[in-house]
Amino acid sequence: MKNLDDRIVRRKLSDEVFDRLHDLIASGEVGPGDEMPSERDLMERFGVGRPAIREAMQSLHNIGLISISHGERAKVSALTPRTMFKQIDVVARMLMLTSPESLEHLKGTRLFYERGLVRIAAERATTADIDALETILTSQKSHYGNSELFIDDDIAFHRKIASISGNPILEALSESLLKWLFEYHIEMLIWTGKENVTLQEHAAILDCIKARDPDAAERAMVIHIERSRGLYAVKR
Repeated sequence: MKNLDDRIVRRKLSDEVFDRLHDLIASGEVGPGDEMPSERDLMERFGVGRPAIREAMQSLHNIGLISISHGERAKVSALTPRTMFKQIDVVARMLMLTSPESLEHLKGTRLFYERGLVRIAAERATTADIDALETILTSQKSHYGNSELFIDDDIAFHRKIASISGNPILEALSESLLKWLFEYHIEMLIWTGKENVTLQEHAAILDCIKARDPDAAERAMVIHIERSRGLYAVKR
């Protein structure tokens, strides 16, 4: 016979308020950019004290559903794929910091999706897309020796390739994964000539996209990613 536990667990008031506020947003009663009701209005509406309201509002802020600024009414955030990945950013970084296996899995994941994305880019890229990639590559060349700006351009290059798919989730994923990987770039601050290799590989990828050759673009991307795998390692 199953041992069923039907005891009712008493919830914190702030948890109940959180659920009610979450429903306000989910139902569309308040939408992106709208101000949340005042604390006083919410206290009267739900029949609870200010601490429960503030704790619930802070929880909503912590998961990105609302933004709280000092001296202003809280506002409902505009949710995007980037918002989604931002919410797991801290956990993802901690996971890789404490688990070398997770970092290896991340490298493998990147290889898997970049191969598909660059094929799509070679098939679908417009003249404007190619011009944008050219501009990013030119910017990256100009930032040779400046590791922070060089890496920003590196992320922008791959994010632009992802954006050609027309899928904003893939674009946001590309940006997030690269940012997480660069946390473990053991040569991020002390460069040893690898910038030139990166620039050459990016140029080769772009040439294949221009040539509308998905197979060649995939091969160029695999060379680029496989070469860079060893540059990422868990810090000790």
